[in-house]
Amino acid sequence: MKCVIEVLLTLIGVLLATTIVASFEYYNQVRKAQKEYKKAREAVGDIVLSFNRELKREANRLELVAYKVEGSTTKANASLKKVESIEQKITPIESKVESIAENDENLLSKIAEVDTKTQNIEASHQKLKTRIAELEAQVKRIAEVPEIKRAPVIPIRRDKAMSALTDTEVIVLEMLSVEGPKTAPEIKDRVRLSREHTARLMKKLYEKGYLERETGKIPFRYSIKTEMKKFLNKAESEQI
Repeated sequence: MKCVIEVLLTLIGVLLATTIVASFEYYNQVRKAQKEYKKAREAVGDIVLSFNRELKREANRLELVAYKVEGSTTKANASLKKVESIEQKITPIESKVESIAENDENLLSKIAEVDTKTQNIEASHQKLKTRIAELEAQVKRIAEVPEIKRAPVIPIRRDKAMSALTDTEVIVLEMLSVEGPKTAPEIKDRVRLSREHTARLMKKLYEKGYLERETGKIPFRYSIKTEMKKFLNKAESEQI
């Protein structure tokens, strides 16, 4: 019996301690909830206060807008009355305009014809401007063409012209006589010589007086002299 009482007392003590601890914890939770509630209430109060201020501002704005709208309505009514008065004055004018419009159909058709002719003239003017621009460009290109300079003509002597020429020199002179002026690069492939050899050959023929040379641009263009061409033709006729 004594053991049972001791067990019961122990259980009661444990329950009491548990109850005290639970009560203390519950108290802490209640305090914490009260603090959170206070913070939330303050936050809600701030939000409500801010909302009330914003509402007040919007109310003031609405009052201002209403005032402006009222003023605009008054002006609109006055304008409407003026418009009605103007419409009454315009009505007889419109009837006159309609009668004038009926009588002016021919004038409108003539104006349309004039517009068409004006457009045609403008198109022709544009074509003319384009053509003038093209001609100006051509003139500019022609003006930019470098002037062809001819080196001083070295006089040819008949005895030198009749002196002995190599086969290659004769081929070059005949080529220039038949085909017209050429540059050294154009001749070298025909006579199968190097560029340097061909350049020296052409310079030699020029210095001997067989050829004329255009020095406006490089490479120089060589052409056979008229009298040398006559000598060649005469030599051919004599051989025949």
